[in-house]
Amino acid sequence: MLRLHGQSVWTEERLKQVVTQRLNDRPLVVVSNREPLSHVWQGRQIAALTPASGLVTALEPVMRACGGVWVAHGSGDADRETVDARGAIRLPPDDPRYTLRRVWLSKEEEAGYYYGFANEGLWPLCHIVHARPIFRPEDWAAYVAVNRQFADAVLEEMSGAEGPVVLIQDYHFALLPRLIRDQRPDARIAIFWHIPWPNPEAFGICPWQTEILHGMLGADLIGFHTQFHCNNFLETVDRAIEARIDWEHFSVDRGQRTTYVKPFPISVAPEFVEDPPKISREALLNELGIDVEFLGVGVERIDYTKGLPERLWAIRRFFERFPEYREHMTFVQLAAPSRTRIPRYRELEDEVERAVAQINGELQGKTWRPILLLKGHHSHREIWPFYRWADFCMVTSLHDGMNLVAKEFVSVREDEDGVLILSRFTGAARELRDAVLVNPYDVDETAQAIHTAIEMAASERRSRMARMRQVVREHNIYRWAGLMLTDLVRLPLQDLRVREH
Repeated sequence: MLRLHGQSVWTEERLKQVVTQRLNDRPLVVVSNREPLSHVWQGRQIAALTPASGLVTALEPVMRACGGVWVAHGSGDADRETVDARGAIRLPPDDPRYTLRRVWLSKEEEAGYYYGFANEGLWPLCHIVHARPIFRPEDWAAYVAVNRQFADAVLEEMSGAEGPVVLIQDYHFALLPRLIRDQRPDARIAIFWHIPWPNPEAFGICPWQTEILHGMLGADLIGFHTQFHCNNFLETVDRAIEARIDWEHFSVDRGQRTTYVKPFPISVAPEFVEDPPKISREALLNELGIDVEFLGVGVERIDYTKGLPERLWAIRRFFERFPEYREHMTFVQLAAPSRTRIPRYRELEDEVERAVAQINGELQGKTWRPILLLKGHHSHREIWPFYRWADFCMVTSLHDGMNLVAKEFVSVREDEDGVLILSRFTGAARELRDAVLVNPYDVDETAQAIHTAIEMAASERRSRMARMRQVVREHNIYRWAGLMLTDLVRLPLQDLRVREH
């Protein structure tokens, strides 16, 4: 038997063995809003696109290892042309390992459930970055309806199977555990919440907090990135609904049902890109049309939680305080447009573009620009050279559940060089303690961190990176999935022991 909590490093093969041992032929169903691959029309051709999503980055290697069914929203305009009669397709296309089951939503359902309740309501509510949550009754109605539609799809996929295992992903599906539990009491259900869980006072703003909590507590296991978020959730339950909180076991008891609440810090696969592009630093700089000694990089969706304007003003402050680095350092920001149907996101995109134009206009020389903004959706292969050759990477989120960019950057640095500048308001800051930690709201502190990163001695850079790489290597995505699945399938015995006492 493998020592599941021992020292040996988790691999894809080890996860396969654990799934075989623990699930014992029980089907695995994963549910998320975002699909791992979307099909879109490009002219008269259908192209396959991998979305810019930390969730997909984390889960896709798990599904390759475990197999099973991934239920997700079919969002591509050519998705229907590539599936069978029940909306399913085998993935990856070149080496099928699992099934993607697509769920179809109308434009109105998507607007209310996804753009409305999930991303104008729950997203700002949970992140607490001073963006006001918007809660509309019609959005809530769409959220309820779509959760039921996904429940129907999951139940159909599990039909006839004994003791299925369901891993539900994120804040889009807070009602799903209860909907599945009511129809399949034999299922083992976990929901993993990828974003922060705020304090009870903040979550109490939501008009439907009771329904959300009841829905989530239909799961056997609720996972968060950090113990702090687990504690916030349990305190919210304690204040909002009738239940008994067992603080010793971190569980919620409601009659005959016990739900456990545990931290499972998510991570990345050991190999960010299996066959990385062979490109030198010199070639990368030539492609970008820049000639500098120092290169900084940021990789983000354009989202107000990521602290992009604050980062840009910190870069400007760096050049004000340390003018000797003008003409010698360029910061490249890879920025993927996101949720552009929501006004706040369109405003942010404009704000970022204006800030870059202003800073470059003030500081640039004849052939040098301090900031290079590359808007668009970039694949892992396109991102890899930036991670590999940057002198420092900035992850300065105002609030993040984890932030996988930080771990991706570390995973790529086989040279054990480079410096990670990391917001202390990310889950990653609790694991990557050798990063240069900053308060992203503090422009001077962040500017000083850039100077620290550039001036840091090579020996210190390498020792810091070596320690961070060990953390990411040992606490990888296969470990995350293996430990969560193991805890989930063990829970029936734990439930019996709790009741016996």
